[in-house]
Amino acid sequence: MNRNVIITFIISMAFSLHVAGQDNVRRLTLDKAIEISKEQSPGALNARQTFRSSYWEYRSFRASNLPSLGLTATLPSITQSLTPYLNPDGTQSYIRQQNISANANLALTQKLGITGGTVYLSSGLSGINNFNTENPISYMSTPINLGLYQPIFTYNSFRWDRKIQPLKYTQAQRKYLEDIEQIAITTTDYFFALLQAQVEKKISLTNLSNYDTLYHIAKGRYQLGKIAENDLLQLELNFLKAQAAVENANLALDNAQFRFKSFLRIKDSVNIELVPPADITFFTIDPNTAVDLANKNSSSVLNFKQRLLEAARDVNRAKTEGRFDAELNAVIGLTQTAATVPDAYINPLDQRQVSLGLTVPILDWGVARGKIKMAQSQEEIVKTSVEQDVIDFQRNIYLKVVQFNMQQNQLRIAAKSDTVARKSYEVTKGRYLIGKINSILDLNNAQIETDDSEKNYYSALQTFWRSYYEIRKMTLFDFILNEPLRFDPSIMK
Repeated sequence: MNRNVIITFIISMAFSLHVAGQDNVRRLTLDKAIEISKEQSPGALNARQTFRSSYWEYRSFRASNLPSLGLTATLPSITQSLTPYLNPDGTQSYIRQQNISANANLALTQKLGITGGTVYLSSGLSGINNFNTENPISYMSTPINLGLYQPIFTYNSFRWDRKIQPLKYTQAQRKYLEDIEQIAITTTDYFFALLQAQVEKKISLTNLSNYDTLYHIAKGRYQLGKIAENDLLQLELNFLKAQAAVENANLALDNAQFRFKSFLRIKDSVNIELVPPADITFFTIDPNTAVDLANKNSSSVLNFKQRLLEAARDVNRAKTEGRFDAELNAVIGLTQTAATVPDAYINPLDQRQVSLGLTVPILDWGVARGKIKMAQSQEEIVKTSVEQDVIDFQRNIYLKVVQFNMQQNQLRIAAKSDTVARKSYEVTKGRYLIGKINSILDLNNAQIETDDSEKNYYSALQTFWRSYYEIRKMTLFDFILNEPLRFDPSIMK
């Protein structure tokens, strides 16, 4: 009797504490949990930093194609040494050299992405002071120089970067949106893991209360000889298992809540109570439409294009590097020398320089040809791999949409099964209480089916929402609002 009183007191206290603690509970819906995780979860922070890295990489590429202004200078250079000197008669001798020199050059440089060359506009001044000479100080100015450096028949990295880098940046934007949708998927998993733990605890407390009642009734019936001892022992065993289940459910709930709060980076000690999604607007998605949207919006499609471009780039590099090369250097401008800086800018003289350099491999024992063949083979491998990846990508989307459309009916079935199982258990329990049935096996089976049906309903609910967010990630399209997911530039702030 004392044990029964204690058990009843424990159950009453558990419910009392639950009611008393309602004001110290944070209630969260799935939408709210996803909103929090997209804002402050570690995954969201990592996604933003990853995109910012891609953003600054693209900014650096854009900046590298803009004119750049730079100053180079040597201030000063001091020399005191013996150096060879060519005498008028053709002989050489060593003389002592003592001087101090300085120079500065300001240049505006622009890359030519189409040709791979560089054009520059520069102005410079240099001076030297030779010690122990009659005219020790001399200056040379180059008021203006216009120059061109143009590789010919060589690999042009600028041209390929102009194709690949914008593609990578657009891909990074889409990848960021996909990472955010992946956060929604992960949040859904954590949400329903905690929700299942809450359901498990509720079921365990309910079962403990039910088995306590049934066990008390069974003891009275056993004393009257209406049930066998085996049935009484079975109910006592169920009662003991229900007590252990409550403890396990409490531990599982604490663990699930800790993991949920950790993922969402909720740092307070307030307990979480989840509100299951109730109002669900069912809709179907056309698989072919989803595939078309994915081909239009997914980062994977851009990744396929990038891989093909990079393979073609590598073939082009193999064909141009290490073979016939030419370089054109041309400079036109003005220059003058004088003993003073102002005089060095008076009546400057014309300056012109043009050179064409050639590199012609005569015998390389097939090294260049081998590199070309390897690059071409790798390109074919990439093409084959991309073709298969495109097929798998489209098939996965198609199957995922079909599964989502089926899940709506599965969810209805699960909800109906849960309702039927509850009614069946109440009927069986009622018949047992009034003595219409004496077999404890029927009651146990009804209890198990009720518990399983409730769990299966929430499992179907999880599968429904998880499938929905997976399709959003694959297509970057919101099928509820019927609009594409849009990139928000404010994440750079």
